[in-house]
Formats: sequence, structure tokens, C-alpha cells
Amino acid sequence: MPSLQSNFLGINSPNPFWLASAPPTDKEYNVRRAFSAGWGGVVWKTLGLDPHIVNVNGPRYGAVWGADRRLLGLNNIELITDRPLGTNLSEIKAIKREFPDRAVVVSLMVPCEEGPWKTILPMVEETDADGVELNFGCPHGMSERGMGSAVGQVPEYIEMVARWVKANTRMPVIVKLTPNITDIRFPARAAKAGGADAVSLINTVSSITSVNLDTFSPEPSIDGRGSHGGYCGPAVKPIALNMVAEIARDPETSKLPISGIGGITTWRDAAEFIALGSGNVQVCTAAMTYGFKIIDELVSGLELWMEEKGYSSVSDFMGLAVPNVADWQNLNLNYVTKARIDQELCIKCGRCYAVCEDTSHQAIAIRPDRVFEVLDDECVACNMCVNVCPVDNCITMEELKPGDVDLRTGETVDDSYRNWTTHPNNPMARAAE
Repeated sequence: MPSLQSNFLGINSPNPFWLASAPPTDKEYNVRRAFSAGWGGVVWKTLGLDPHIVNVNGPRYGAVWGADRRLLGLNNIELITDRPLGTNLSEIKAIKREFPDRAVVVSLMVPCEEGPWKTILPMVEETDADGVELNFGCPHGMSERGMGSAVGQVPEYIEMVARWVKANTRMPVIVKLTPNITDIRFPARAAKAGGADAVSLINTVSSITSVNLDTFSPEPSIDGRGSHGGYCGPAVKPIALNMVAEIARDPETSKLPISGIGGITTWRDAAEFIALGSGNVQVCTAAMTYGFKIIDELVSGLELWMEEKGYSSVSDFMGLAVPNVADWQNLNLNYVTKARIDQELCIKCGRCYAVCEDTSHQAIAIRPDRVFEVLDDECVACNMCVNVCPVDNCITMEELKPGDVDLRTGETVDDSYRNWTTHPNNPMARAAE
């Protein structure tokens, strides 16, 4: 079988699957169970110096579900650990002693002053932890106190704190970035400028998942009132993938190691993050939803796929997708496809017809015998029909090769026709006419 052995910043672990800083990594009991189940590493739930952290005793999570009640997203209003710092540190030391082959990184959040960092870093070093992760991402509770995303949204603060930490510890330093920002490249560049060894992303997205229409309180509701929280789970994966790709293909940060986070639920999710440049991945919501044994499916699935592809190690495919992430204007406009419906698979539900007729390009016709056909002369290959079809591979997109006739325009598919400067779909070209 391929090797999943991971080396991230010199931190070795038997596989690239780490548990992210969150409730699953809050205590020795949890982490021991996770390591016994097979997880490669953990980022210990965020520690701080404030002894007066108090979490709510009511609901801490709001949720978004799919039609089948599958959990798509969680809105979390929990703060950093409310357990004593000394207790956490002693448990970290015990875990590292018991599982020396596993990665143990400690998440930290203290006030944006050099003194507190100088105080807490030696304490963490004494545990023999493998590294620290600076939590500049938490969007609720702690951000209102000038920490978390309040730091992560200001590149100058990121660089400043990263410099402080690097000057006061021998451990590798990972900066955890907030997605609650316009352009993720700027905080990543700041982390690199401050000397950070890597970045991890994304932290949670600031959100309100729902409102109770009886009490008119955001959920989760605490005695009739609610607050914005941090959104995570499968629903944030597209946001995370894009931000990871932006950092991986930015010339200023392309060599900066990335720990990918955000909605990773299956081995395929993990492979996608790694293909976009992540050196490892961190998981939270999937473990909270399905339990620690989900690691078996993550490991076996990734191993099997790598074996089928002929990859002997994770590094063999790390970053392979990055060169294929392009700015829109650099896409190949010589590439033309048309929708095709497999009549043997079609269940005649009509969803493709409805979406195309009402909201797209009127490119699907319905015959009297309820057979749906694509009108090539109207199809612009938007693939919305593929996305709404409930049957896998019933509708596919077929490429038209150069020399084929595009019935939509009557033009031959060739380079001159697909030149964007004269393309009929280019609004600038139409305006010039």
C-alpha cells in the first residue's frame, strides 16, 4: 500500500489527518481516544492566559441540514478552553509522552501584546509539544476582546505577533487565518513576513444560521437571545478550497506550507485540499458528526485512491492542481461542450427541462411522449441541467472538437471563432459593435 506518512514542518505523523483545534481536542480523554482510533495528530483546543473564560451553559451550536437531515454546517458559539491552563498543559505532556509518534500542536490565543506571548510560550515548550498554532481566526466572543479574528483581519498585527512568537520559541509556528476578510493573500503574506513557518486555514465563517420565528431569537438561543458564531462543516469547503488555492498560487506565498481546514468529511475532500497545495489536513465537524472512527474511512479511502493512481506518497500529488487554477481571462475559450441526456438512465422527472426553460437558455425540449432532448443550437453548456439531475451520469457534457459545427451559431469550432476579443458573448465586443 502507499505510505501516508506525513512530515509537516518537521513534525512527523503516521498520516496527514489531524484533528483541528475544537471540542474534540479539548482534553486528554478525547485525544487519547482519537489517537487510539488512528488519527495522525491533533491541534489542542485553544489555550489562553485568562483564567475567567466562561462558556455558555445553554446550546452552543446552530445547524443547517440537507433534505435528508444530513448535517451540512454548524454554527459554533463556544469560546476557547475554559479548563485551567495548568490542567491542559499537564495533559498535553502526558499525551505526548504516551504517543510520541503523533503530532501534538497547541493552539494559542492571548492579548495582542508581546508580554503574554513571552509568558505562555515557555509553558507550552515544557510539554514537549511539536509546535504552536496562533489562533487568529475565531470570529466570535474572543474577537470582541481584541483577539482571534480581530487580529487576523489586520495583516500588520499578524506580522507583528508572528515576529514576537518566532523570537520567543524554538517550536514551529503555524498561523491560523480567518476567512472573514476580503483577500486571504494579504494575511498569508503578513504571516510569512513575520517569520511564520506555515499557515492553516480556514477558521470558521462568521454567521447566523437561523432565527427562531416563535421567539425571534437567533439560534442557538440562550435565554431568548442569540449571537453570531463560527460556521463550519461541509458547507464551507468551497470557500476553504478557494482560499487555499489563492495562497498556493500567489508568487509571494507559493512556498509557504499550508495546513488545510474546512468541511473535510471524506478522503476525496482531503485529496482535493492536498492537490491544491495543503501539506496536511485538519478535521473537526466530521469527527463531531460521525465520531473518531471516521478516520478508518479517511485513511483507507485515500490509500486505495493513491494505489489506483500509482502514487507512493502524499507528496506525489501535493499541489498538482495548483497550476490548473487560472484567472477567468486565462481560461481556454476554444473549449466547447454540449449537454447530452442518456435516455436509458432518464427517469423523466423533468427537472432539467424546468431549470433550463425557466432560468437558463431554453435549450431542452420536451416531446409529447415526455422525452427530453437537448437543442444544440440553444445550449450554451452552462451545465445547470447536470447539477439538478437526480441521476448520476444521466446528463453529461460532451466536448465538441475543433472542426465540429456549433449549431448555436453555425460557426466552426476553431481558434479564430473562440478568440475572446471578438467572441459574441463578450459584452465589451458587443458594446464596441
